[in-house]
Amino acid sequence: MTKRTSAKYKIDRRLGENIWGRPKSPVNRREYGPGQHGQRRKGKLSDFGTQLRAKQKLKGYYGDLTEKQFRRIYAEAERRRGDTGDILVGLLEQRLDAVVYRAKFVPTMFAARQFVNHGHVMVNGKRCNIASARVGEGDVITISDKARNMALVIEASQSAERDVPDYLEVDHSKGTATFVRVPSLSDVPYPVQMEPNLVVEFYAQN
Repeated sequence: MTKRTSAKYKIDRRLGENIWGRPKSPVNRREYGPGQHGQRRKGKLSDFGTQLRAKQKLKGYYGDLTEKQFRRIYAEAERRRGDTGDILVGLLEQRLDAVVYRAKFVPTMFAARQFVNHGHVMVNGKRCNIASARVGEGDVITISDKARNMALVIEASQSAERDVPDYLEVDHSKGTATFVRVPSLSDVPYPVQMEPNLVVEFYAQN
């Protein structure tokens, strides 16, 4: 479990954006940062600040991964051939907790991590409780019968807040989701603009 589960909206406040697109986000009411000096922090960002912000936004979106986890994923993206930013996004979307969230089995990315950790998810028929486990093309993710009847799951599947992206095939009646293909940046339904190219620049220079 992430340390930030109970304070996830602090990320929204700190970045000044509703990064998950949720109606309850405090940014919808106050766009400035948290704390008594929050309203004074609207200075022009340097190139480093812009890149750092892009990294914090992308990292925060996926349940506020630790820097070590995020850097490891970036290092793998850098080793592969192709656009590093696109590959980075694809690797993040292949995380099991991200797939569970995208399939609308749970309402938030934080809930997805907890849901997986508690053993409610199977990959190709085998139980998996590792949120960072990587899902491959053609893999079938199934949630347990008990989990399918949880209020959290029913509410998430019926929510009109977001749609299931086309790189997943989901059957909520059976509690299954098939990972069809690895998405590129343009395929991922981020509620705000993500800039993985700036994340690449950040790591290249620091």
